[in-house]
Amino acid sequence: MAQKPGKSSRRQRAVLLGVGLDSDGHKRITKGDNFLLAGGTQETHAVMTEKAIKINEKMNARGKTLDTVSHEEFEDIAHSVGLRPIPQRAPEDEESA
Repeated sequence: MAQKPGKSSRRQRAVLLGVGLDSDGHKRITKGDNFLLAGGTQETHAVMTEKAIKINEKMNARGKTLDTVSHEEFEDIAHSVGLRPIPQRAPEDEESA
């Protein structure tokens, strides 16, 4: 199949993205093989880094990568390192608007 002009031939891959929303005035960016962490105070950034590394260790122990792990298995791994899902909000009732 012909490649579209301007498109890269690089393969798409899954990555973890962590964003620290608190700040102490410093800009922090940490890159790993499959994660990118940005922002946060020194403490927040350190916690994000630790959790990203632990997630990778647990996936490696299971012989998985972000590209091959199932959604359910990733949730299990994330929960095991202390991450919690964001609760889904119910759609607002249009009639009450």
